[in-house]
Amino acid sequence: MPRSHVHSAEAAPDGETLGALLRRYDSAGEAVSCEPLTQGLLNRGYRLATTRGRFFLKHHLDGDRTAIARQHRVTQRLGALGVPVAPPVPDADGRTVAVIGGRCYALHPWIDGQHRAGGELTTPQCWRLGGLLGLVHTCLERVMRARTGDRRPPEEAADPEDTFDVIDELLTLIRGRRDRDSFDELAEHRLVERRALLERHAHRHPEAHAVPVAGWVHGDFHPLNLLYRDTEPAAIVDWDRLGVQPRAEEAVRAAAIFFVRPDGTLELTKVRSYARAYRCTAGAGAFEMAAAVHRVWWERLNDFWMLRWRYQRGDRRADPQFPAAAALVVWWTREYDAVRDAFCG
Repeated sequence: MPRSHVHSAEAAPDGETLGALLRRYDSAGEAVSCEPLTQGLLNRGYRLATTRGRFFLKHHLDGDRTAIARQHRVTQRLGALGVPVAPPVPDADGRTVAVIGGRCYALHPWIDGQHRAGGELTTPQCWRLGGLLGLVHTCLERVMRARTGDRRPPEEAADPEDTFDVIDELLTLIRGRRDRDSFDELAEHRLVERRALLERHAHRHPEAHAVPVAGWVHGDFHPLNLLYRDTEPAAIVDWDRLGVQPRAEEAVRAAAIFFVRPDGTLELTKVRSYARAYRCTAGAGAFEMAAAVHRVWWERLNDFWMLRWRYQRGDRRADPQFPAAAALVVWWTREYDAVRDAFCG
């Protein structure tokens, strides 16, 4: 179960913690090695080898045992419906969340597989990817059907006036740096450029009534959360952001990550194949997809989370993604009709 974005990952749990964890399971064996794989905001991951096999050990940083257990039940049910997932291993008492030293852990089977960006996928594989996300959404609707109390209105579209304030704040931070580098120069250029784009397109703020159908979604569907074995998806992982959102918006966001080129353009032929399969499987109509395209475009136009991480939090993990993501906003605005047609045609 390879993962990317490894950044000075935290040391693995100590032997006492691993021993306490593995004793809860009937057939997990004893720890042989435990190697850090990831360090994220929502969890940390480790490759755990024992005398009985290999596992993916997940440390949930939020520590909400009830929410974690619900995610686990959902993946178990999705697996029964044929969705490729990696549900946690239950312990001797049937529990999937272990709280040790105040920390929440879960043990998952190790999945041998690779991540694949959209550039590595053939057009038929893009079709299967879109169909897979449609299957996730339709199966989640079946699994979570009774949980209507969890439904909530979608977030309001960003207000450009608030975005202008963010741009000004970020520009002040950048221009105040003593040792500016090429990233700072690019960031300043993109911020000034984005302000001009927003001033030109502020009248295209999404209408409150034009919101795609809401439903249960994975919440973070992108190449690093999908493992392939050879040419076929082996497991969708990291369900921490499971929740209710406009479903078609997840389809558009995922495509904007899978199919973005380094120069910030989208591979529209692949997007078209992916989107057609998604619409067929999820039952999403052209109007719903067009609304999702518009709302996600507007979201991207007003979003600076990568720069806020760098300049406000001192966290540079997202820096490598910024050049293509920032260029995509400009290209998408210019090629708006072509992008919409690729998703809806």
